[in-house]
Amino acid sequence: MLTGSKTTFKVRQMVPDMKERMLSHGTVNARGRDMFGLRCLPGECVLQRAVLVRKKLTAKEGGGWLSGTLFCTHFRVAFVPQDSLKPDDNADPVLLGDHDVALASIEKVVAVGPSRTKLVTTNSSLKFTPEELVLYCRDLRVLCFLFDRLTPDTQAVEITYAIAKTYQPLKPGTVLSFQNAALGSVEMKQFLSNRGRDTQMNWFDSLSDWEQELERTGAQGWRVSSVNDRFEMSTSLPRFNVVPQKVLDTELKKTFAHFNEGRIPRWCWRHPGGSDLLRMASFQNNIYHEKDDIRNLELILFAGQSVCVVVELGEEMPSPADIQMAHTRLRALCLGDISTSVSVPDDKWLSTLEGTHWLDYIRSCLRKAAEVACLLRGGHLTVVLQEVEDRDMTCLLSSLVQVMCDPHCRTQTGFQSLVQKEWVMAGHRFLSRINYHRDSDKEEAPVFLLFLDCVWQLWVQFPSRFQLTGDFLLALQDSLHLPLFSSFLANCNRERCKRSQNLSQSYTPVNGWRDVLPRGSSLDPSDPPLPSVWDWPLQYSSQRRARFTQPVPPPVPRQPLLNGNLNTNPDTHRLSDTIQGSVFLLSRGSFSCPANLLPWRSGGGSGVYRKSHRRGGSSSENLQGLERMLRASLLTEHPKGQIMSTANHQGPLDPYEPLFPLLLGPCIGVWKDCYLRGALHAQAFSHPISASSQHPVDQLAWEVQQLRDKLALAPTNTAPTQRQEHRRKDSNLNQNTNNGTFLFPASRPSLPTSTLQPWGPTPSSAPPSIPGHRDGSKHTFLFSHPSSSGARPGQRYFPVANSNAKLSKNNSSSLGS
Repeated sequence: MLTGSKTTFKVRQMVPDMKERMLSHGTVNARGRDMFGLRCLPGECVLQRAVLVRKKLTAKEGGGWLSGTLFCTHFRVAFVPQDSLKPDDNADPVLLGDHDVALASIEKVVAVGPSRTKLVTTNSSLKFTPEELVLYCRDLRVLCFLFDRLTPDTQAVEITYAIAKTYQPLKPGTVLSFQNAALGSVEMKQFLSNRGRDTQMNWFDSLSDWEQELERTGAQGWRVSSVNDRFEMSTSLPRFNVVPQKVLDTELKKTFAHFNEGRIPRWCWRHPGGSDLLRMASFQNNIYHEKDDIRNLELILFAGQSVCVVVELGEEMPSPADIQMAHTRLRALCLGDISTSVSVPDDKWLSTLEGTHWLDYIRSCLRKAAEVACLLRGGHLTVVLQEVEDRDMTCLLSSLVQVMCDPHCRTQTGFQSLVQKEWVMAGHRFLSRINYHRDSDKEEAPVFLLFLDCVWQLWVQFPSRFQLTGDFLLALQDSLHLPLFSSFLANCNRERCKRSQNLSQSYTPVNGWRDVLPRGSSLDPSDPPLPSVWDWPLQYSSQRRARFTQPVPPPVPRQPLLNGNLNTNPDTHRLSDTIQGSVFLLSRGSFSCPANLLPWRSGGGSGVYRKSHRRGGSSSENLQGLERMLRASLLTEHPKGQIMSTANHQGPLDPYEPLFPLLLGPCIGVWKDCYLRGALHAQAFSHPISASSQHPVDQLAWEVQQLRDKLALAPTNTAPTQRQEHRRKDSNLNQNTNNGTFLFPASRPSLPTSTLQPWGPTPSSAPPSIPGHRDGSKHTFLFSHPSSSGARPGQRYFPVANSNAKLSKNNSSSLGS
């Protein structure tokens, strides 16, 4: 029989006089309201509180325990440290403090007793006084609170029940009540209505915004069309789309019927070398192609270029169901479950990690994005990303390619504009994929989280090429789980326009508005206005926002414009011998010319087209020209490219050189700050002897760091001749599943440690060199790999392994930093 208190506590309502006393505080000025030491939002009311509570701090927060008071309101669980400064009454309200969690983000409440744990729900009854309270969150945080011996038992029990009763796991109808609890007061509505938008970022909700993007990228031959201004052509596309100038709106309207959901090919981005990136949905079946339709379709696909490469994403990229299954397994592995005492043994952790396939999907996305970046860099052509519905993986790939190639997209403002363009306005189904309403689990898939993880992998390998930081990516990941932002509470821009009533009330679409809003939504004008996710001052303190960016190298002067194109490498091999009007399919790393790639070229459609539009030349000649262009692009050592050391080349680093990541072995790791930040709290609940005591894992990590510091200070006997040995140029060999071979430059001279820039990785975090590394050894890395162990600024970390060791079949992974 388990020991402990036999007192049984049942769920009960709050004492009436307590409610009246709390509500009486509502008469205080809402802008600077302070209730029991907690600065409440306008309309926010404290339900329960517990004093003398200690919160377990993560390693990033400094470790140890923090004493304070725990609060439960109808919007959040707040923790106020004992020595916190008095809040400024004149400051704007912040939704969540540094130690707070929204009730909508809580997934599970667990009470820990002397010898037992219990999952607490609304109908639960506790037969013991909880000594610890553990909150499992949807964003993979685990908050652990320890009740002191002097904490009244009634406070510990009542706040546990209050949280379990009010957090209510999300289900149909609860999202709106949560929004009203946070933003529904009169003062809060007025405050949100008067807030302005960030004027530095591009919101892509007007014609001038798209024209500004065309001007920024130097794209010529394109125009902004407003043919879908009232969502008549496509309900999921934005109001404004970029199409070739030669295609008139009257002709453009005829092309929508040829694609799924009317998602026609449209411009995304122009590479400085002159290539264009497009995206589209699959072709509709059984559509008769008239002569005029064929001409317009080819004008859109080629857009003045001589070659079009279609990248089909359906075969190689994971499906939404695959992504959801992998994320569920990764979550179970990293978070565990104390209420069921299920955990993975340490000796099987890495193999279980590979079994989730999450890292495999990251590699697939980065590999495909790198292939597209190589094509865009190599010549004047259009690269078209094609997906059946054009609302998931095309969003991910188009964004990832731009992060790799465009320095503007690696700044905070540019990245926010990129997400606004390729995800929010492009019609990614955020509401269904995040599944706020819990009404359709089949549609749930964290595609956007997979994208953030891919960007984090690039940031780890190229830290000084990013202005944004890992803290920014983590904050965006956390905001995704908070159902308060208009950016994520809709499946397309049409739904957002209807909710905000931006459309004219005199207009009603042909099909009406009945299919616009998701189930359980309301059009009551009293609903609170929803802010954008980019309103960071509303979400985080100034101290937290200061960590969103880091210093970056000074901007490089733009190269001269050649024929309207920013040509960073005028000598690059072009498609001079490729037949005009050629269309190729890039799939699994190889090119082909399938007959059914374009339906009107496969024998169907108009007979006039088959007679007058037949292209000359064989497919083999076209493929040879494209492959020669691609090899020339990959093998050329640019005098200002990233593969040259800053100590050996003249001039600044070329900012438009794509960031090609290393993909195998330890180069792709777990996003520890995201997935593992709650692992120790979930797996260990030891009572501290003192506030300075450490968990055994923390102690072990400290000892390992001490050994690393000693090794770094130890003298080395490496001869100078050995350090100069790695000067020979070599190439990595990457062979895909179809035995298509591409060569990637690998020569990377070393750089003295004294030349490290302040924005690069610290010397203590750089991996140690390998004494036994030999020049000319074969590497299995997909893209550029250094032939020297020296670290360089402006590049990446290089996790290295023993050159004689064999990689396992599943490319065993390591934990990210």
